[in-house]
Amino acid sequence: MALINPHINFNGNAEEAFTFYKSVFGGEFSKVVRFKDLASSEFPVAEKEENKIMHIALPIGKSNRLMGNDVPEILGTTNENENRSKIVVITESKEEADKLFNGLSAGGQIEGPIGDSPWGSYGGCFRDKYGIEWIVEFDPEYQEKE
Repeated sequence: MALINPHINFNGNAEEAFTFYKSVFGGEFSKVVRFKDLASSEFPVAEKEENKIMHIALPIGKSNRLMGNDVPEILGTTNENENRSKIVVITESKEEADKLFNGLSAGGQIEGPIGDSPWGSYGGCFRDKYGIEWIVEFDPEYQEKE
């Protein structure tokens, strides 16, 4: 079965955002590549962008990976207020849903408070302090199907 691994663009604060995500999910980065690591005569990198993130990956659980990068200024800026992504996190318990919801939404904007839904799941949605939209959900029926 295919896996979905979200990839998020940032305007120069990818490392800060991923350090925050790591503090909530735990684990270690499996890869951190800076623009300076790829600099060459064919791929010149401006000095102010040398330490920005070309690619970063944070394994989450057994099979998932959250990935991201900084968009080089030459490509313009990413509109951090548009609907550029939604990341759905399916948890194994209400307690885990609460932990991740509260941790990831800290400093952000809650769009749907966590709680029981009309369709039988327990979840909520928010935009984190970096503008990323998340849905955290525990669905007992989903757990029984696995």
